[in-house]
Amino acid sequence: MINFLHAADLHLDAPFRALPPEAAAARRREQRRLLARLPELAAGCDLVLLAGDLLDGETVWQETLEALRDALAACAVPVFLAPGNHDCFTPGSPYAAGGWPGNVRIFSQSSPRSEVLPDLGVRVWGAAFTAPETPSLLAGFRAPAEGLLQLMVLHGAPGAAPYNPITPEEIAASGLDYLALGHIHRASGLLQSGRTAYAWPGCAMGRGFDETGPKGVYLGQLDEAGCRLTFRPLDGRRYETLAVAAGDDPLAAIEAALPPDTARDIYRIRLTGPCPPPDLAALREALAGRFFSLDLRDETTRPRSLWEDRGQDSLRGLFLDALAEREGVEPALRDLAARLGLAALEGREEDAL
Repeated sequence: MINFLHAADLHLDAPFRALPPEAAAARRREQRRLLARLPELAAGCDLVLLAGDLLDGETVWQETLEALRDALAACAVPVFLAPGNHDCFTPGSPYAAGGWPGNVRIFSQSSPRSEVLPDLGVRVWGAAFTAPETPSLLAGFRAPAEGLLQLMVLHGAPGAAPYNPITPEEIAASGLDYLALGHIHRASGLLQSGRTAYAWPGCAMGRGFDETGPKGVYLGQLDEAGCRLTFRPLDGRRYETLAVAAGDDPLAAIEAALPPDTARDIYRIRLTGPCPPPDLAALREALAGRFFSLDLRDETTRPRSLWEDRGQDSLRGLFLDALAEREGVEPALRDLAARLGLAALEGREEDAL
C-alpha cells in the first residue's frame, strides 16, 4: 500500500482583482504561508502528486518561488508536478529555470513520461501543458501491465475543452490505478471509470465568489484492492455568499443571518425582497470589522401596492378590475385572491397563509 498527497490549483501570486489592493496583497502573502501546510500533510506519505496550476502565471515573485521550493523540499518524499494551463512548461517558465529540490520531478513534455519507484512498487506517469491550450494528453495512452501500481498526475478538464479534454472512456482504457487531476476548482470526490480511480481535489484557496466553501487537498491510500481518499481542508480564508431578506431593518436581518465567526472570511451579502432602498454606506459602516472583506449588494425591489395596476390596460390590470367589481366579497378575502392571482400570473409561488 502507498500513501500519497494529491493537490492542485494553488494559483500562487493570483491578482485577487476583486479585492482592494492591500487585501489582495495580504491574500498573496497568505498563499505563500499556506505552502507550509504541504509538508505537514505529507508527513507519513510516500509521494506527492501536484496536478498543475501551482502558479497563476509565468510571472512570479521570487519570494513565492522560494517559498514553493522550500515547501516541496520539506516534503522529503518524491514530488511529481504536471504543469497546467496557467503554469505551462515553456522555455521561459519558472519550472525551466532550475533550482528545484532534488526530490521534485517536473514533467516537461506533452506526451506521457514515467518514473519507477522500485521501493514502493509504483510507476508514476505525467505530462505537461507546453502551451496555455492543449489537445488530449491521455488519448491513446495505456499503462503496461507489469506488476506495479500505475499512477498518473495530469492537469485537464472533463469533456470537450481546449484544456486537455479527458473522457471517462480514455480513463477506463488507461490501465491506471489512480489518475490525479487538476483544473476543476471544486473537489470531485473519488470517481471511478473502469478499474481506474480518479479525482480533482479542487483549488487550495478560493479566489472569488465562484469558489466558496472549504478548500484543500486529498490524502490517499492505494493498493491492489483500490483507492481511498480523505479531503483535508487547508483552513485558509473562505469566500461565502449570503442572501438576506432585508425587510424593515436590513442591519438586524443581516446580523440574524450571519454565523458566529465571520472576521476571517470574505463575504458577499445580497439584500433581497421588497423594502425601501437600503442605505448601503451606513450598513457597511455598521458592519465594519466583521469581515476580512465585504461585498454588499442591493438586490431589493421596491414595495408595490397590491392594487396599483388596477385600471391599466394589461393582464394584471384586467384581472384586478374584474376582482374589484365582484360584489359581496370581504376585503380581506379579496386581497388574498388578488395576491394569489397575481402570483399565478407571474409564475411564482405565494403563501396563502
